[in-house]
Amino acid sequence: MLTVENLFVAYGSAKAVQGVSLDVAPAEIVALIGPNGAGKTSLVRAIIGLVRPAQGRVLLREKDVTGIAPERAVRLGVVLVPEGRMIFTSLTVRENLLVAAHTRHDPSGVARDLADVGRRFPILAERAEQPASVLSGGERQLLAIARALMARPALMILDEPSHGLSPIAVRMVFRLIAELNSEGMGILLVEQNARQSLRIAHRAHVMQAGRMVLSGNASDLRRDPAVIRAYLGVTSETPVRSVGKEA
Repeated sequence: MLTVENLFVAYGSAKAVQGVSLDVAPAEIVALIGPNGAGKTSLVRAIIGLVRPAQGRVLLREKDVTGIAPERAVRLGVVLVPEGRMIFTSLTVRENLLVAAHTRHDPSGVARDLADVGRRFPILAERAEQPASVLSGGERQLLAIARALMARPALMILDEPSHGLSPIAVRMVFRLIAELNSEGMGILLVEQNARQSLRIAHRAHVMQAGRMVLSGNASDLRRDPAVIRAYLGVTSETPVRSVGKEA
């Protein structure tokens, strides 16, 4: 579904992403983990067209969409749940959901999706006419994901969905991500929370200083002690190592 080939992102002389490649198949969760400043968000911004890569390609269903406008990416079925949720606190919960459906021209379909969101997220249905400012952090994250669902994506990119949440809210959000994937959605999960991410992902990559330093099946990475060493401080010169495969 999504293929990223040898992507470089730079801000002036600062190289945020250096030669990163990855892919996400339909109905697959791919986790991208690493510390703050690893380049994860810059990679996401390049994928959805918020920044133009200095080099490399982004393919969606084998079509080159490098540098695509973000709104066109949504129309093609790729939606981002951004870090920090970025909900509109002055709007009601319902109005936040409708914002994501502004590119659609099927009022009856939008109404059905609103009803589906209400069934999936009872707390949002209860507070539909209240301003989003009354929601807790976990509820705001649910609203951000529900808002993304209103665009009917085939691929959802979640950037640090557990950031700032309580342990209970983190577990709730990760259960929801696994549930969406079980229903057939492809997911690129960008996270610092390696433990939770590797529990639900099929494959995973570790980024450090703009580079991929470790890649493999999530189940292999979860059991490999090298994941801890890589996550806590692999140098940028360390080559990518695949786990669970013979050299």
